[in-house]
Amino acid sequence: MEGSVDQYAVVGHPVAHSLSPFIHSLFARQTGQSLSYRLMDVPPERFTEQVYEFFATGGRGLNVTLPHKTRALTIAHELTERARLAGAVNTLAARRDGSLLGDNTDGAGLVQDLTANLGVPVRGRSILLIGAGGAARGVMAPLLALGPQRIVISNRTAERAMALAVVFAGLGAVEGCGFGELGAQPFDLIVNATSASLTGELPGVPATVFGPQTLCYDMAYGRADTPFVRWARTLGCREAVPGWGMLVEQAAESFRLWRGVRPLTAPVLAALTGRPSAGG
Repeated sequence: MEGSVDQYAVVGHPVAHSLSPFIHSLFARQTGQSLSYRLMDVPPERFTEQVYEFFATGGRGLNVTLPHKTRALTIAHELTERARLAGAVNTLAARRDGSLLGDNTDGAGLVQDLTANLGVPVRGRSILLIGAGGAARGVMAPLLALGPQRIVISNRTAERAMALAVVFAGLGAVEGCGFGELGAQPFDLIVNATSASLTGELPGVPATVFGPQTLCYDMAYGRADTPFVRWARTLGCREAVPGWGMLVEQAAESFRLWRGVRPLTAPVLAALTGRPSAGG
């Protein structure tokens, strides 16, 4: 790539909707970093070729979004432990020897938003994780590292939830079940890791899992509240929030990996959501 400015991008298909260029431009301005960040819309059949070409021509780092996160796992020369556990890569970084490091910052982004931004206590609390796909797998290890009482993974297909629970059983108290097996006990924290909100649907969990002490978190986000957030509020939960904070925090983790400095996220989150920034 021409010029001396370090090159970064987000690669996905489709990718036009991505807010990553906006987020990383704010990070760069805030930290005094000189870099270029662009969109790369690449279909699955050209992913490997395009990624290698990007790095071969001077690219320094890529954010990887749908549908490429699993494929990126196979083209990285080395994986971080959290990428290995997540079974997916959302960040690629070029190293001095020309090799590619694959990382996954999604779980760290969720945990940072929950603990630092929202002040949610996780240790000793009960967590319901709705969904058993890649998004759920990506956050399991970071959540378990916080020492919850237990995590219940619930999915429309119970077998998928139970299989995911087995993967992480060595890290803490985890169980898997179908939606119909959840019972009437409310949880302290409910995380929606399904894509239901993106299609205007709701996950099929019973209303009995929501209580007045429950904080509900939807990994999805949008200009308006997601269907899950709206539904959770009607059920009388303590608070229900969309995943804007996770989006910004996982991006900050990627930026730190690439540039060696972690930017302040509150001003960027405020710029995205219109919320006032609380002192940085």
